Parts: sequence; C-alpha cells; structure tokens
Amino acid sequence: MVTRQSYDQELENLRRDLIGMGEMVNSAIQNAVDALKKQDKQLAQAVMQGDDVIDKMEVDIEDKCMLLIARQQPLARDLRIIGTGLKITTDLERMGDHAYDIAKCTFKMEGQPLLKPLVDIPRMAAMGQDMLKQALAAYVSLDTTLAEKICQADDEVDNLYHQVFRELLTFMMEDPHTITQATQLIFVARYLERIADHATNIAEWTIYLVTGERRRKSQ
Repeated sequence: MVTRQSYDQELENLRRDLIGMGEMVNSAIQNAVDALKKQDKQLAQAVMQGDDVIDKMEVDIEDKCMLLIARQQPLARDLRIIGTGLKITTDLERMGDHAYDIAKCTFKMEGQPLLKPLVDIPRMAAMGQDMLKQALAAYVSLDTTLAEKICQADDEVDNLYHQVFRELLTFMMEDPHTITQATQLIFVARYLERIADHATNIAEWTIYLVTGERRRKSQ
C-alpha cells in the first residue's frame, strides 16, 4: 500500500513536471518571436523541433495523472489536484503549438523585409509570457488573488491584439503588396492572443483547485 507521504510526493512531482513544461513552453514562445523579429530560420526550426519534446511532456504527465487516479482513487481535493493537472497540461501543450505556429510564420515570410520594426507583437509576447509565469506561480502557491489578476490582464492583451489587427489591416488597404506579410503577422498576433487565453485558463483552473468553483472568462 502506498503511504500518504509517498502519495503526497507523487502529487508534488506532478506539480514540478507542470512547472518544467511551463518553462519550456515559455522559452519556445520567446524564441519563436525572436526568430520572427530577426528572420532567423535556424532558431525558428529549433522551436518547431522542440514542439515534439513539449508534446511528449504532455503525454508523460497525462500518464502519471491517470496512474494516480487508477491506483489511489482520489476524492475531493486530491481529485481536483490531479484533474487540474490534466487540464493545465493541455493548455500548456496548446501554447507550445502556438509557438510552433509563430515559428512557422518566419518561413512563410522568408526574404521579405519587415513592414516596420516589430514593437506590439513582442509586447504581446512578453505580456503572455508574464501571464504564464504568474499563472504557474499562482498554481504552485494556490494564490487565488494572483490568479484573479491574471484573468484581468487578459483584457489588455485582447486590446493590444485588436490594435495590431487594425494597424495591419490599414497596411493591406493602402498597399496590396503588403497583404501576404501583414496576413502572417495578423496570424502571429492571434496566436499570441490565444496564448494569453490559455494562461488565463490556467489561472481559472487554480481558482477551481482552491475553491471547487468553475469559472470561465468569456472570450
């Protein structure tokens, strides 16, 4: 029989695995946007290849969660810890997919000088990365106040996305030659907006973990 002490250690290992996956995802986001800014195909390729590692981490964490459920038949708070872990790893995997998508845009823009120096897109990325870091910190410390702040921060990213969209749409209307690149940059902005949404999801799952209440921010 597994003792409570060893069971608690397994739950702690689950938390650590999620943090490790989150750190890898955050690095992928940073590198994907850096590759876009510098039109660095080698860095973009590294991000795309690294997505396989993130996918494997998701599978490994899911397997651990399912084994914990099968062996321990957890109830109440313990079940929420494991269920939340499953949900968070899904959000992290999708964030990794969006980093992959951003890196892919670097190849689609190959050989095209940037319409203008990228300012708002890296800003969106930095905001999303900070939201992810804070969401994971809230998860580890069970800090619902911090989780609430992350949910509110998502509105700022949404507003910046709409600003970027309008600006790029203006480029396309004024000069049809910019349509291809501007379209790719709109995709990038959308991926970053979705990354912030997933960070918000993690914060909401933390609130659920602590309170048992399901909350979903309208998107």
